[in-house]
Amino acid sequence: MKVLIVFAHPEPRSLNGSLRDVAVRELEAEGHEVRVSDLYAQGWTSEVGRADFPLLPPDARLAPAAASKQAFESGTLTADVKAEIEKLLWADVLILQFPLWWFSMPAILKGWVDRVFAYGFAYGVGEHSDKRWGDRYGEGRLAGKRAMLIVTAGGWQEHYSARGINGPIDDLLFPINHGILYYPGYDVLPPFVVYKADKLDEAGFQATAERLRERMRTLATTSPIPYRRQNGGDYLIPSMRLRAGLEHSGATSFALHVEQVEARSPMGETSSVHSTAEGCAATA
Repeated sequence: MKVLIVFAHPEPRSLNGSLRDVAVRELEAEGHEVRVSDLYAQGWTSEVGRADFPLLPPDARLAPAAASKQAFESGTLTADVKAEIEKLLWADVLILQFPLWWFSMPAILKGWVDRVFAYGFAYGVGEHSDKRWGDRYGEGRLAGKRAMLIVTAGGWQEHYSARGINGPIDDLLFPINHGILYYPGYDVLPPFVVYKADKLDEAGFQATAERLRERMRTLATTSPIPYRRQNGGDYLIPSMRLRAGLEHSGATSFALHVEQVEARSPMGETSSVHSTAEGCAATA
């Protein structure tokens, strides 16, 4: 497979940097082709601005979506954006790797999404009618490809549990997994999350690195998060509301958009899927 890692950490000697190197080495050892977009090293421009749209007249009002569509269709997106789009088209798997800063991705990575996921490429595609509402949420230009997150967090795993003060990690990552990756069609794999990142000792790092190696070895076989397809019949169109009676018992909010499936744990136990994140505590 061809794997693109979009890496967003300013320090190459960080835990994230070490984990990136572990992932790259394991992927290459498995025979995969790997490319890395190191956003800080590349000096990535995160802000969307007039410079992104060369065809826009100087006195014209900037409407980013419309300008993005025009630039994509005319082939006038900037060279840095075009290069990243080519990498996305090349890759079978996209990995976004970042530290969890203020409950989200670093601004530089969000800016990568803002600029690279252009109108006509990642969104705004497909038929809009009373039967379909575009090619999105399970369909789109990136359908058939896989994606996942590698995330480090400073807090404890318990802090990000269902009753944890920070909120469930699945909920915090839902806007990225569902709203950024699933939207243009990716099959989204469960995220790989490292907790207590600043407290990880050598033994903890070695255990975490081995778990990451295993995830890299199973990229092609890991079951994706079972998000509901927008145009698969579960949603009323055009209101895009989930049809009554499809939710599993007790499901609310983001969980409504994940189908109830049974999964087998590493210990061989079968249970309903509620949490998708693979946590790696410092003592793991």
